[in-house]
Amino acid sequence: MTITEDKWDIIFAGGGLANGLIAFRLKQSHPHLNILIIEQDDHLGGNHTWSFHEKDLTPEQHEWIRPFIVHQWPYYEVVFQSYKREIPSAYYSISSERFHHVLTKHLSDEVMTNTRIQKVTAREVVLEDGRCLQANAVIDGRGFEKSNELAVGYQKFIGWEVVCSNPHGRDVPIIMDARVPQLDGYRFVYTLPYDTHTLLIEDTYYSDHANLDSETLNNGIENYASQQGWKIDSVRRIEKGILPITMAGDIQKFWNEKNLITCSGLRAALFNPTTGYSLAYAVRLADKIGRLSSINSKSLAETIKTYSIENWEKTGFYRFLNRMLYQAALPEERHKVLARFYQLPFRLIDRFYAGHLTLTDKIRLLIGKPPVPIGRALRCLSESQCLAAQKQKV
Repeated sequence: MTITEDKWDIIFAGGGLANGLIAFRLKQSHPHLNILIIEQDDHLGGNHTWSFHEKDLTPEQHEWIRPFIVHQWPYYEVVFQSYKREIPSAYYSISSERFHHVLTKHLSDEVMTNTRIQKVTAREVVLEDGRCLQANAVIDGRGFEKSNELAVGYQKFIGWEVVCSNPHGRDVPIIMDARVPQLDGYRFVYTLPYDTHTLLIEDTYYSDHANLDSETLNNGIENYASQQGWKIDSVRRIEKGILPITMAGDIQKFWNEKNLITCSGLRAALFNPTTGYSLAYAVRLADKIGRLSSINSKSLAETIKTYSIENWEKTGFYRFLNRMLYQAALPEERHKVLARFYQLPFRLIDRFYAGHLTLTDKIRLLIGKPPVPIGRALRCLSESQCLAAQKQKV
């Protein structure tokens, strides 16, 4: 696009999931707003697949997110060495291709692609070519940014969208197949069937570090496909990701690091602490902002920061579970924690993914013989000690 404005109401730095959904909802509720999305790639949404569970969203949220959905299934499966289970909960996926299509249709000339950002302030975006764009408010949604105030592990993956020369035989997703060698932490393979011959296959690790060994993961996908009897005819695309899994932190100091810059998505610590998935939180945030009667720098900053802090305070139990997974369980034994979890009632599993655990759920998760040594589990109780230990490593 050609820049013709002197100043915008809102500039979105980054055209990823959170910023894109906020812009979408704002144009529905406040169509008069003059907005601009700046994205470094040639299309919005990058190269991603976002998935979510039926109970992650309210019926109203399902309704407005529907144009973005490309695939849905009535249930999904998990597979471990000792058992296989069907979870009777619908599962949905959004592709970055559909995401780009829907947003550009609704936002038309308010999207600037192939544009790199050099600097962001509360009311200004400086582009790499030197241009300085002014706005009443700026929202920075350019992905997760490391912070001294967060102690994290990682979920990392490489995914191949493949076309098989023979029918693959899958009707529903397997969101965890842990019948694979346990390397670099907890490892599983995730598969989404798109049609009779097309699949997304992701080799995924819950790891202590963010190093992504592409050769190892690519080989893992090839080996897995071969073991399933899938003959890959072509690879349509390859996606990769490194998601933060939070174990501890100080959310107030985390926001103080932002220097008054308003953020969204992963950059605002708005994601499920245990899965790293952010779609439900992006949808909820977009709803909150869309309902604001007055859209300005102050109202946006206060709404996002308040939601981020409230969500952090509600998910302390998740961070405790993450410390159990990353610090109490030996890397090669982490699969036992997940194997135990997926034997719990499916309604509890739904609430876990949605971030709506009840007190009864939390008790149910902790009763019985723990899949980790008691001594190591007790050392995981303190969030402050975990954060202090992380800072000492840096």
